[in-house]
Amino acid sequence: MSTHRQRRKALDRQVSDQSRRGLDLTNFFLADVQVSFGSFLAFYLGDLGWSKQDVGLVLTVGGLAGVAAQIPGGALADAVWWKRGLAALGILLITASALILALWPSWPLVLTAEILHGASGGIVGTAIAAISLGLAGRQGMALRVGRNFRFAALGNALTAAAMGALGAYISNSAIFIATAILCIPALMALSQIRPDEIDYARARNATKRDDALDLQRIMDLRKNRNLLIFAGCMVLFQFSNAALLPLVGQNLGHSKAALGPLVMAGLIVVPQIIVAILAPWIGYWSELFGRKPLLLIGFGAQAVRALLFTVSSDPLFMALVQLLDGITGATITVLTILVVTDLTSGTGRFNLAQGVLGTLTGISAAASVGVMGIVAQRFGDVTGLLAMAGGTIAGMALLWACLPETKPAKY
Repeated sequence: MSTHRQRRKALDRQVSDQSRRGLDLTNFFLADVQVSFGSFLAFYLGDLGWSKQDVGLVLTVGGLAGVAAQIPGGALADAVWWKRGLAALGILLITASALILALWPSWPLVLTAEILHGASGGIVGTAIAAISLGLAGRQGMALRVGRNFRFAALGNALTAAAMGALGAYISNSAIFIATAILCIPALMALSQIRPDEIDYARARNATKRDDALDLQRIMDLRKNRNLLIFAGCMVLFQFSNAALLPLVGQNLGHSKAALGPLVMAGLIVVPQIIVAILAPWIGYWSELFGRKPLLLIGFGAQAVRALLFTVSSDPLFMALVQLLDGITGATITVLTILVVTDLTSGTGRFNLAQGVLGTLTGISAAASVGVMGIVAQRFGDVTGLLAMAGGTIAGMALLWACLPETKPAKY
């Protein structure tokens, strides 16, 4: 194990300090600008008097926009050499969305903002993953992804706390003004990544032979049985997970509690601290023990979390339950990229596969917010939470029964 750790560090040191720091800070500030959307947005609109169905509809539209951008974003990330430019474009879309929400929160403009934010989701995530793979290669990807999510979690935790304070003591619209301002250091960090160190073939997980790229056809992805099984597991997971925290956020917004923004911030900060601690270790443990056991742990923690939210709405209890979200977040986010890397090795379609997976899970997540919002409003929150737990258990069963271990036999 000691030798293994030393080899991992040696692989990471093959990338210059400037590029490593630039990518670390890019992930940190991208998390900063993304944290306001989702749960804080649900709280913000609930505080403005929007119904649960209206909030669910708006979030669903944003999710569908993100779905529509996934495959084109993945194809672009595979095709273009300027990966940093794609990430910068996504950050600018987030900036425009945040300013609209802060300054003009009317029904048509909120829809427009959600469409812009959704479109950015199909660009930024795949671009950062492509940059990471292009810098680190497959051998160093587990370490690199762990660092990515550690810095992203730190950014989420610190910014969520700051956003909660802004909402509680200044105004809820200040949350989105701060989001737009934070896009500036995100762009500055992105510019520090050296483009000459991003290998084009590695960035798309292609086989390189005499400077020629061996690329599988796009339609060949549908013949990848294990990739389809993994996609099915993630669809069930996202359908059962995406609506949980927005549902809690809407309830807090409708309660009009004076410290509601701080409670919402706490529910976001607690799991992010756990993710920041665990993310680098998830990649390390997956190299030693495999991807599948850790994925099963992540699914199981999510099912237990949904069940525990039916017990009490006490803020302290909910914060403790959110510790499980940190375990789930660390395992699922890190291992999703690693499993896709494993299953697309040598195909040259790593980013496109991410886009396809993002499309399927995005549809699932968008439908979840709308469907579970209606279920919770008509049949009660407990019924909605039990349905979420059941869907997660179904995904866990599919993963256990049908997906083989994807970890390479030798790095």
